Formats: sequence, C-alpha cells, structure tokens
Amino acid sequence: MMQWHIVCDFDGTITPTDVIDNILERFADPSWADIEDAWISGRIGSRECLSLQLSLVKAYPAQLLDYFDSVEIDPHFPAFVEQALGLGATMAIVSDGLEQGIARILSRHRLPLLPIIANGLRQVDRDRWRIVFPHASDACRAASGNCKCRSTPDNKRVLVIGDGKSDMCVAETADFVFAKGRLAEHCERNGIPFARFDSFAELPALLALLPHSLPSPTVRLPLEQQELFHHV
Repeated sequence: MMQWHIVCDFDGTITPTDVIDNILERFADPSWADIEDAWISGRIGSRECLSLQLSLVKAYPAQLLDYFDSVEIDPHFPAFVEQALGLGATMAIVSDGLEQGIARILSRHRLPLLPIIANGLRQVDRDRWRIVFPHASDACRAASGNCKCRSTPDNKRVLVIGDGKSDMCVAETADFVFAKGRLAEHCERNGIPFARFDSFAELPALLALLPHSLPSPTVRLPLEQQELFHHV
C-alpha cells in the first residue's frame, strides 16, 4: 500500500448520516430543502447550495457542539485507518462538509491525526453562520465547495472511498473506488473500477486485494480483477 493515497469522504461514509443535513433539519428555516432540490437536480453547484443553506441556520455555538458530540461513526472505521496506515498508505479526510465538525467528531474516537480537507464555518452573529471554501476551485467541473480532485497527489495511485454526489468527479480520475450509495451506482453506470461496500468492516479484505505495485500510478487494475471487485 505504500504507493496508495486514500481520499475518504466523511458524511454518509464515515458517519451513517449527513452532518450538514442534520444541522439544517434541526436549526435552519425549512426552505433549505428547496435549495437542496436545486443542487440535486444540477441547477446549482454545491458551493452555492451550501452558502445559501448555512445562511438559514440559527444556532448558538453550544447547540452545534452538542450536536457534533452526538454524531456516531462507523465503529469499524478506526481499525480500517490503523490497518491502512500500517500498510504504508497515506490518507486524508476530504469532505464538502464542515472541518470543525469533522475534527470534533473524529477526536472522540481516538483516531490517528489525519489531514482534514473541508469547508470552514464562521460565526457572523451570536447564532448566525456563514460557510467558507478554502479548497474551492473556479475550474471545478462540479462547482463544489471543496474541489476533491485538487486533493489527489500526482505521485501516488489514488483510492477513493465515498457514497454520494460530491465524490463522483474525483472517482472518475481515481485508480480505484470503494463505493456505496449513489456513488456505487455512478461507478457502475460509467464503468469506473470499484468495489461496493456497506460498512468499513468489509474493507480490510478488499484492501488486501489491491495490487501492491503497478508499472505506473495511472494504470487501472487488470480487467479480471475489476470484475472480481464489481461482484464483491
């Protein structure tokens, strides 16, 4: 695994639910759902969607911290991280969610300190907030708040782990994908080499099947191995 870099999504992948959606359901004006529909249909990008939605949130800092402290993660994720790092892979949490929430949630689970590449939350009044996008790109094809394609190194093969729309663009340039939810459907439709999973408990066995060396970081897995993964 020394030549692999893992790009791992957070919301809906490490966590069973989407953290920002839960914040909106608890603390935002109900019109956030109409904005969500515009994003899902492709009428707006996620950067515009998140900006509009987070401006509707009314919550004091203590309320947000209490919510973050209630969020659970896949119980098998820490063991997966330990295994992947132990094999020599590098790994980053790359999310279109909130860096502060991700850091606080992961810190409760005694995980190694992983790089977190995500959006930021800024307080603008006692109970009002705005979102900032330090990792956005005007060239991002998906108009994302966090352009995940920018997080992939040039000198390593890339393994993407994710579940949804924000992972689709980077999955198309990855060497392999562990996917669930809408991302798995996207990979299947578009012929992207992937393995479907539901829990991180399944990933150690799949990780062991990845080749340890390839002639070039841009080479895809052999077709026979792609077929093996597609049917896992």
